[in-house]
Amino acid sequence: MEKVTGVMIYYYFVCHRKLWFFMNDLNMEQGSDLVSMGKLIDETSYKREKKNILIDENINIDFLKDWKVIHEVKKSRKIEDASKWQLKYYIWLLKQKGVDIEKGILDYPLLRKREDVFLDKQDEKELQKILEEIEKIRSSKLPPAISKKAICKKCAYYELCYI
Repeated sequence: MEKVTGVMIYYYFVCHRKLWFFMNDLNMEQGSDLVSMGKLIDETSYKREKKNILIDENINIDFLKDWKVIHEVKKSRKIEDASKWQLKYYIWLLKQKGVDIEKGILDYPLLRKREDVFLDKQDEKELQKILEEIEKIRSSKLPPAISKKAICKKCAYYELCYI
């Protein structure tokens, strides 16, 4: 099984088609204003923290507290489920490496909100299924069918699907 990044887990919950494009090196996000805004929020928030910790070249943790709490910074709660699973994946991966993470925290600096995220045994089983599904999507010759969602109009991949 090839490496699965946190972005891949996130995209799995956002859109399987977007995930397929991303895994096939069709990256449309470098020109996206929304992605640029998210990066700016990440860069300007929590300046006192050691940030962007790359682990095994497949997960990039926004910041850690005492190797016990993982923080993931997001600009909004619009795709919160994807953010939670991305954070659960980080906790799970670190657990596989023997690092005992107590919890994750989704930080929304623009909203001045935080949400605790925990990983349980059921989540671990679900992550195994998700990883298998991601491998199926990766090995597919063609992208999955378009699934029309409200978020499509703001997606960096919109043109690949609709134009």
